[in-house]
Amino acid sequence: MGDFNSKKSNKLNFETKIQELQEIVIGKEGLRKKILQKGNSWKTPFHGDEIQVHYRVKLQDGEFFDSSYDRGKPFTFKLGQGEVIKGWDEGIATMKKSERAIFTIPPNLAYGEIGSPPLIPPNSTLIFEIELISWNSIRDVSGDGGILKKIIKEGEGWATPRDVDEVLVKYVASSADGNILSQSDDAVEFSLMEGHLYPAMKKSLKTMRKGEIVELTVKPAYCFGNSSFDGDGIGILQSSNSNLIIHLELISWKSVVDVIGDNKVLKKLNKAGEGYDHPNEGSLAKVVYIGKLQDGTIFERKGSDEEPFEYICLEDQLNENLDRAIMTMKKGEEAIVTINSDSIFYEIKLVDFNKEKPFWKMDTKEKIEACDKIKNEGNVLFKDGKFQCASMKYEKECNSFSFLFFCLDLHITITICLSLRQASKFIEFDHSFNNDEKCRANTLRLSCYLNNAACKLKMGEHQEASKLCSKVIEYDPCNVKALFRRAQAYLRINELERAEIDIKKALEVDPNNRDVKVMYKELKNKQKQYAQQEVEIFSTMLSR
Repeated sequence: MGDFNSKKSNKLNFETKIQELQEIVIGKEGLRKKILQKGNSWKTPFHGDEIQVHYRVKLQDGEFFDSSYDRGKPFTFKLGQGEVIKGWDEGIATMKKSERAIFTIPPNLAYGEIGSPPLIPPNSTLIFEIELISWNSIRDVSGDGGILKKIIKEGEGWATPRDVDEVLVKYVASSADGNILSQSDDAVEFSLMEGHLYPAMKKSLKTMRKGEIVELTVKPAYCFGNSSFDGDGIGILQSSNSNLIIHLELISWKSVVDVIGDNKVLKKLNKAGEGYDHPNEGSLAKVVYIGKLQDGTIFERKGSDEEPFEYICLEDQLNENLDRAIMTMKKGEEAIVTINSDSIFYEIKLVDFNKEKPFWKMDTKEKIEACDKIKNEGNVLFKDGKFQCASMKYEKECNSFSFLFFCLDLHITITICLSLRQASKFIEFDHSFNNDEKCRANTLRLSCYLNNAACKLKMGEHQEASKLCSKVIEYDPCNVKALFRRAQAYLRINELERAEIDIKKALEVDPNNRDVKVMYKELKNKQKQYAQQEVEIFSTMLSR
């Protein structure tokens, strides 16, 4: 009798404690939850995850009539897949690992008007005590249920491989009934661009972290498509139309950088460099590299560890694609640069590099000298017939000075970081420009406009050439060189009236200029040709 009273007292105490717990309402359909024991993590499961729980259940005013604890085995199901009552899917999605909770589940989220005879009458409210033991994360990789990924072992960090990276993996692929179709005896390395065996592997690896182990359930549509596998397994899967099971481990991967952005120049990292900085245009780089053909034949070798090869970045001293790849490297980095368009690759090490002093750190004299240096470098490139490279040099100088002189009257110097795309602009107050320095800087600015216009004419970009000359003429309306080059541009695009205006203006300023006279003669000949063509066209119209 004493034991009975003791058990009854314990039950009353337990129920009293439950009544004292704060109740949480989940959703808008009457689901309620009281937490008995908090979980030990912040994570909660997602739809599709494989869940393991212990539970016991009773009617609202009854005794517990079912318990997984009594069976000594957790209950397993997939969350959000309709494998359990709706109240479970919604309630367990709010739980954390090791959490225990009491759920009050109304009939509409349980067995409804029908019930589950004989234990659960119609329209019954159920009380579940549930303990979330653990879960295996399952992700829908393809978004259509074609590739489901169950995580067996979590990976390290947060990074995942990118489209162009090279991965090192182990795998075992089998049919749904357990027949092994293919497996890696040792670790296999391949590029994600090319893939390996089944399309599902390539797609799934891009979602995995280093050291992660998963089990993939793959529908037939994602089993085939790569000709590198031609074993008996293909026929087995195709004939049975069954799922493929792949046990996959991502051991590691090598980062590959798409240097240009079109997959034609790829840099594969062999050894990480130091820090975060890397060379930019104008940097003095010290490198050691070997150039090879696809069959391994060496066609070029530069530098050694004792005496590295030194060059200035983007000064047309190296293969341009290799040059741009080096500008993505850090000090001490070792990499393989593959240039697909030329079917060659380079094994390269960036030993060291020195950047030029940033433009925004220079004083007035240094800024002018830096721009003068860029202009002279452009002049050398122009004389060598490298008009595109020369144009880029002049554009950098022009961009720097265009903002600089726009704001000089306000005593504001706006300087532009000398980078390839002129992306970074730095604004600082600078009262140090005297009149002589302003005059010298302005002369440099106009010179770079005119030099760049000459490049554009050589490159056939006549509209751009005329715009550059117009900038000079706005400041100096009698600049003969600007009038001459703009007239050249107009002549090439058949704007003869505009060309004549500029030529006449240039001859007013310099009547004996031989080049302008020659061009005036060319203009007159062209006008005669046009006049003759118009006469012929008019005569043809009349005859018709």
